[in-house]
Amino acid sequence: MNKEGGLRIYGDGFAPLFVIVAASLWAIDGIVLRPVLFNLPVPLVVFVESLLVAVIITPFMARHFGSLKLLSNKDWFAFFGVALLGGAVGTMAITKALFYVNYVNLSIVILIQKLQPVFALVLAATFLKEKLPLKFFTYAGTAIIGAYIMSFGLSLPSINQTDKTVYAALFALLAAASFGSSTVLSKRALQNVSFEMGTYLRFSLSAIIMLVISFATSSVSSITDITSTQILIFLLIAFTTGGAAIFLYYYGLKRITASVAAICELAFPLVAVVLEYFIHDNILSPVQWVGVLILLFSILKVSGINTGRWGKSTRNRE
Repeated sequence: MNKEGGLRIYGDGFAPLFVIVAASLWAIDGIVLRPVLFNLPVPLVVFVESLLVAVIITPFMARHFGSLKLLSNKDWFAFFGVALLGGAVGTMAITKALFYVNYVNLSIVILIQKLQPVFALVLAATFLKEKLPLKFFTYAGTAIIGAYIMSFGLSLPSINQTDKTVYAALFALLAAASFGSSTVLSKRALQNVSFEMGTYLRFSLSAIIMLVISFATSSVSSITDITSTQILIFLLIAFTTGGAAIFLYYYGLKRITASVAAICELAFPLVAVVLEYFIHDNILSPVQWVGVLILLFSILKVSGINTGRWGKSTRNRE
């Protein structure tokens, strides 16, 4: 119990929910919005969405720029890592992976994406010195099993031996490693700034990195190919699944451990499978629905673990 008499869960009982909502928005992005951008170069897509978010929130953050002077070299290094791995490499990789499977056969991409918590948990334990109880790992493992059953039932995923499938798998693996690393770096980066400023720095630095990559790959020349419909999609992403999602994610991440956040992010495959049913008419089998229930149960149990005793990073007692 905290001093106000309420239950102490992560310092904020709703903090994990913000991460879950953010992950759900990312699923909507991948299944509903991003397919409309299919004809554009991946670096250009990531650059435009990063730039739009940075430009939109700059007026609101201008009066807080003075706080940037308080950031140490380690803080800047962490934010650069977040922008490079999460904002640039990870986003390009998952976008490219989805483009390779034409947003229809998502099985291999979703399977590989489930490795993200593995990368995040290992890195959180190594660099953030996060110590969690045995029950956390029990529910974390159960969540990953549930996510697998939800996607593939009790059978192995069907992998066609084609170049596109292989490339999709490799890009999805790169995305999982990048996003897992970004989760841990984000936790470190947010130690000395607000989640609002963290969101701004993430997108601003990502936009700069993607500008360089876009010029290096000559993707900028395709900017004239962007249609009016795609402009609306970019704006919608900026205000919902892009900027708003990261805003919510950082709010939650600042109040929970990177390890817990990694498991809460499994809401992404959960929502993706549900959307696949409603949009692409891919009906889940009874066994897959069992996986859905297992995943939901595991996420709720992980979200309810009281970190007042052992869930906080030993380096960062907020």
